[in-house]
Amino acid sequence: MSERILEVEDLAVSIPVSAGLLRPVQGISLHVDRGETLCIVGESGCGKSLTSLAIMDLLPKKAKRTANHIRLAGEELGDAGERVMSDIRGNRMSMIFQEPMTSLNPAYTVGNQLAEALKRHKNVSDAEARDRAIYLLEKVGITAAASRLGQYPHQLSGGLRQRVMIAMALMCGPDLIIADEPTTALDVTIQAQILHLLAELQREFDMGLVLITHDLGVVARIADRVSVMYAGQIVEAGSAEQIFTSPAHPYTRGLLECIPVPGKTRPGERLGAIPGIVPSLIGDMPGCHFASRCPLAHGACNTAQVALQDASDSGHAYRCVLPASETGTVDFKGAA
Repeated sequence: MSERILEVEDLAVSIPVSAGLLRPVQGISLHVDRGETLCIVGESGCGKSLTSLAIMDLLPKKAKRTANHIRLAGEELGDAGERVMSDIRGNRMSMIFQEPMTSLNPAYTVGNQLAEALKRHKNVSDAEARDRAIYLLEKVGITAAASRLGQYPHQLSGGLRQRVMIAMALMCGPDLIIADEPTTALDVTIQAQILHLLAELQREFDMGLVLITHDLGVVARIADRVSVMYAGQIVEAGSAEQIFTSPAHPYTRGLLECIPVPGKTRPGERLGAIPGIVPSLIGDMPGCHFASRCPLAHGACNTAQVALQDASDSGHAYRCVLPASETGTVDFKGAA
């Protein structure tokens, strides 16, 4: 059995705003095993990035995080203080942010920033830190790695900066990497290279990987398991094969109908469209969060407490009051 690297149970985030209490993350539970890739997918604003920041304990000061458990390789982090978390972040658990230009310090060279994390967490010399930095820059596909150490972030392209961020995340050999939409700011060709690189490095270093994205094409290429988020909740979770071949939640089906499928979608064929808008996450939200946009919604959807339930396959769960056999009848192409 694979070692469980990350286990999160009933994670919630609340932020006081002028209109009330914003609840962007509500009851998130997930896990990642060593060597496994979990993709968290959903549209912008569904709570994906805040979930990752909550796990890393990097939330804004006004935000409040609660959880039954947040465990890293069996160690409870839910009530860990800042001193403990600062020893863990960048060491046993690393994060690759969406925009490398705002994550790298423009006043320091690439070499200084790579060495900083290793020297902070490990008892190494300057020469050892430099050697490790060169080794990892070469691993992530950067040529003339030694000469890059003296360069500043603005002297590198977007693709190279993201490769530097990946190398930085690997400096201390972490058990877990969280990648928050790491290819969003890159062109399509570089996106494919970065995804391939992440997959190769994960296998080589035997890490757990949480990849946050809104791109289902990315998910199909890299995921072992998928958690689909909508309005602060996980509405469906399962293996990549289960999600793509037998989606059980109407929202997941809507997402899949919105994208063309090579070899199946004919030129000029109408794609699906999910009607309506995402509900406000301020205050309490009784019932199903997707009810206002779902063609199958009925009275119970607006009042019942909707919990994750098992679909027909092992490990496949979805959040709906209807059985999976009925959710399969939903059609979003007629809404386009």
